Amino acid sequence: MLTRRLTLAGALALGLALPLAIPAAAQETRIPVVASFSILGDFVKQVGGDRVDVTTLVGANGDAHVFQPAPADAKKVAAAQIVFVNGLGFEGWIDRLVKASGTKAEIVVATTGITPRAMAEEDAPGAADAHDHDHDKKHDHAGHEHGGVDPHAWQSVANAQIYVANIRDALIAADPAGAATYAANAGAYAAKLQALDAEVKAGVAAIPAERRRIITSHDAFGYFGAAYGVEFIAPQGVSTESEASAKDVARIIRQIKAEKIPAVFMENISDPRLVKRIATETKAKIGGELFSDALSDDKGPASTYIDMMKNNVAQLSSALSS
Repeated sequence: MLTRRLTLAGALALGLALPLAIPAAAQETRIPVVASFSILGDFVKQVGGDRVDVTTLVGANGDAHVFQPAPADAKKVAAAQIVFVNGLGFEGWIDRLVKASGTKAEIVVATTGITPRAMAEEDAPGAADAHDHDHDKKHDHAGHEHGGVDPHAWQSVANAQIYVANIRDALIAADPAGAATYAANAGAYAAKLQALDAEVKAGVAAIPAERRRIITSHDAFGYFGAAYGVEFIAPQGVSTESEASAKDVARIIRQIKAEKIPAVFMENISDPRLVKRIATETKAKIGGELFSDALSDDKGPASTYIDMMKNNVAQLSSALSS
């Protein structure tokens, strides 16, 4: 009898203890959010910290221009409370994915408030309808209609600050209890971005002005060029889907020879053969790998946005300074 009483008492004690553990577990529940690509995912992680669980659709070294969502991606979007997208026509597949998922998530366009960089056709060979995966209609998401618009706004650190502010505000709206955490995280990260901006400016300033002209695979660095004074020339348009015509390539080869452009660079998301061909025909130096639309994996030199920008400046400086 004594043994039965002890057993019953133990069971009751355990039963009383279990409800006390539930609120603690609930407090550890993180907000499920989706980011469309790796650079945006890093921004969300920096602001959200431990309060968010970030799933990235287009991962490290992935090319969002040619991404084809799978049913598993629709499930990820369906389970999210917030879906962060770049906008400006970058994700030509996002509207179809959101519709297919049936998600009730808030769709947040991280480039809201950024002045888009217009892409003149002559500035971006093959860029017409480059991001239009349907090719017969313009993509319109949350007020952003594209057609000759450069979506790679994160290549300016000043624009990255706007991404961060939009992410902060969206997370606070979804999770008011975490407002202080999101504000503190965003503030700390903004200070790092301000220091990064100064570092990028100093790195570019050290490169002789006449050598700040390079060739890249596709036109992803327009915002960087405008912000920091580097001229980027690309045989492809703003999308890796667009193919450089023989006329475009021949024109760029002539330009490199005539203007003595010192270097060509490959990107982590692009087929290197075109750049190698241009380098061979012009004798221009092949610089290091630049990261444009995607971060590297954790073992690479650009696993975060800050590391990506530092890597790109280091590669430019190494190839162009002498």
